[in-house]
Amino acid sequence: MPTIEDLNEDVLMVLLFHVPARELVLTCRLVCRAWKVLVDKIHIWKRKCLHEGYFRRGWDTFPENWMKYYFFHPLMRNLLKNPCAEERFQFWTLDDNGGDHWNIENLPGEQSASFPDRNVKQYFVTSYSLCRKSQIVDLMENGCWRKLLDEIRPKIVVRDWYAARRDCGCTYKLHVNLLSEKKVPLQSYESDKITIPQWSDATWNEMVHVFKDYGPGVRYVHFSHEGKDTQFWAGWYGIRVTNSSVTIEP
Repeated sequence: MPTIEDLNEDVLMVLLFHVPARELVLTCRLVCRAWKVLVDKIHIWKRKCLHEGYFRRGWDTFPENWMKYYFFHPLMRNLLKNPCAEERFQFWTLDDNGGDHWNIENLPGEQSASFPDRNVKQYFVTSYSLCRKSQIVDLMENGCWRKLLDEIRPKIVVRDWYAARRDCGCTYKLHVNLLSEKKVPLQSYESDKITIPQWSDATWNEMVHVFKDYGPGVRYVHFSHEGKDTQFWAGWYGIRVTNSSVTIEP
């Protein structure tokens, strides 16, 4: 009597495509050497990526590993909520709110340069005394799992955009902690304190840091940025920040 081993490889690959991704890796891949070779090929995973809408036919998308790309793509979205002030200060904790406090303005803003991404419409802006705000990202609630964080340890990429007004100097600083389940810091990044002088070109700059050699136990990311103006002018002449992000990448 014919068995599944007698199936043509192309037919078997079509059948395996319909198996849930985790079962492919945790079960089907372990059945035999032939199945392992099929599961490890790009064809199933490239088709799954296309089926899930992770890219469109004709796009120049060539990941080094299609299996990893399939699993990581849902995590590569921005895990920070309300990064561009569209929901006012919702999801942010205002740790320091000095001077005339944090404010929100529309892009491009007075005495400012255009933002590189036209989809970003607003930014947060600081005052003449220290303004600092933060947000905690729960990695497990956002689709990560223990083995991924403790054994595979994907890159945790943090980005932030900042700019000054042309007519006022200001300072800016980024601080990020990787936290344990009990929210104990396991690894930290703190940027240099950046001082932008008065009459700068007001261009938007991107701050990027990549965590990649952290140990096991990471469960949260604590994101914090701060700044103020250096002229001590009443109002909102300090650093402008927007389009902040925390992403998980292979």
